[in-house]
Amino acid sequence: MSTRPTIAVISLLTGGMLAVLTPLATPPAAADQGDGPHGEAFQHDRKAGVKLTNSQITLSGSGIGGNGNGYQMPSPCWYEPNMTADQARDLKAREKKESVETGGDYRPDLDKFSSKLDEKGQWWGIAYNAGDPKGEACAAGRDPLVWVPEGGTPPGGITFEQLRELARAALTVPEPTIKLSPDAKSYVNLGTWVWLAGADQAPRSVTATLPGVMSATVTATPAENSMHIEAGTDDKRATVYEKGCGETGEPYVKGSAKGSDEDPPCGVRYLRSSIDQPNKVYTLTVTTTWDVVGNGQNLGGGAVDPFIYAPLAYAPIQVNAQRDVPVGEVQSVVQN
Repeated sequence: MSTRPTIAVISLLTGGMLAVLTPLATPPAAADQGDGPHGEAFQHDRKAGVKLTNSQITLSGSGIGGNGNGYQMPSPCWYEPNMTADQARDLKAREKKESVETGGDYRPDLDKFSSKLDEKGQWWGIAYNAGDPKGEACAAGRDPLVWVPEGGTPPGGITFEQLRELARAALTVPEPTIKLSPDAKSYVNLGTWVWLAGADQAPRSVTATLPGVMSATVTATPAENSMHIEAGTDDKRATVYEKGCGETGEPYVKGSAKGSDEDPPCGVRYLRSSIDQPNKVYTLTVTTTWDVVGNGQNLGGGAVDPFIYAPLAYAPIQVNAQRDVPVGEVQSVVQN
């Protein structure tokens, strides 16, 4: 008997909301190249895909750290506010000094950075999602730092839409485990109860924040009555019952209708043995659905007053779990 949970996404409803960024009220401290990410959500195989590099953005929330559906951002790199003119000039001077002392050949153009000391504005740095297979290449094709006059936004500057996409890429939902009664083996014409365990149905959310500028939150909520059962065969060999499934099914309690002619509130009744099926089992699939909505706000950096962005409905996340169900014939005993 095996359990094989999978997660799949349907499609994306796109939105066109952009944010005009203003300089931070208090510019972030300069980060030397090689510093670790300021926020990340783990990605490996099917796990959710955000690992921020050279970024001031932070990620938080209950939806970080589980199994995701491999959702990827349309654009995995962007510019964001990075350093003041003074910070950049000091950093490059220090890097040049260290390179000379160690015999390196790195010689940054200090005049380029010194020329901005009397101008109003700041340097924006390239940041990217290293959890995306296209993230590093995206960043490598752009200048590491660009000067942006006060109140401006460079081409490729971080937008609210990208921030929301980061939150969506980091969002995960619980993976359920299928429970059955009877558990190890079912029998022809015996009602088999089906429910889900280990899948907390509380809403899960991830918030991506660019400090002092804006934040975006993406929330997944279990869809009402979304549990769906596929028996692993056609209706000539099985009858499915979903009226009482809700979001996670109904656990069997001793003394319920098990073994009687009554139908389970959420489950399946197999009408034929599985002896002629591949591996002599039916593969039962249970699907649940999570509705996903993105929201956000401008945090009022600079001269811009705080305001709320209109919500965006993403495509729902479908979570699938599978379990092999052997079904035998009921043996009767005949006495002479």
